Formats: sequence, structure tokens, C-alpha cells
Amino acid sequence: MRNATNLSRRERQIMDVVYARGQASAAQIRADIPDAPSDSAIRALLRILEDKGFLKHRVADCKYIYGAVQERRSAGKGALNGVLRTFFDGSAVQAVAALLEQRGAVSSDELKELSDLIADTRKKGESHDRH
Repeated sequence: MRNATNLSRRERQIMDVVYARGQASAAQIRADIPDAPSDSAIRALLRILEDKGFLKHRVADCKYIYGAVQERRSAGKGALNGVLRTFFDGSAVQAVAALLEQRGAVSSDELKELSDLIADTRKKGESHDRH
């Protein structure tokens, strides 16, 4: 099972590049990583990410082109569920409270957006309860 919380810093950097580009060769990935490790280290990390089920590759012009197995949003949801279980006893309320306690972590625009999402969710729940 893929669990993004178990990725190393370098593995996360590689996934960030692949998600940003959509797909990438080892050379492109290495070029986009700050203070990148050697070519052989990048290739080893790519194999590890394939073995873990995060990446897949295809061959094009004699090069391996890597792409994510799962969409970024879907992978993020899975990672978030792991963080909720591990650090917040499965409680979204505790997680949001921790986020809101971080000074400057949430802008006023984001707070408005969160408020709107909560209101929309509440409305959907109320209309679902009536049926």
C-alpha cells in the first residue's frame, strides 16, 4: 500500500517534480531538484519509488519517462488520512485546530474559503438528512 508519509525527503522531491511536470526523465528530475544527488542515486530512487508503487515508467527515445501512478490530489488524500490517524487520532477537528494555531499558516482568504466549504457541507448534510 502506498503511504506518502513514508517517503524520504529526496523521494518527496522527486514526486514533486513528477507531479509538476506530469511526467519526466531522470535527467529532468535531477535538473529540477535543488542540490541534486548523482545520476545513479536519482535512478536508484526512481527504482525505489516504482517498487513502492508511486511511479511507473514507459520507454520513449531510449529513455525511461516516469509518471505518477496516482493523481496528486488522490495521493494527498491518502497521505492526509495517514497523518490524521497517526498524529490526530483520526480527528479532522484536531488537525484543523493545529493548522489554525500556526501563526500565518492560513490567510484570511483561505479562512473565508474554509468557512464557505463548512457552510456548503452543512447544507448538503441537512438536505441529505431530510430525504
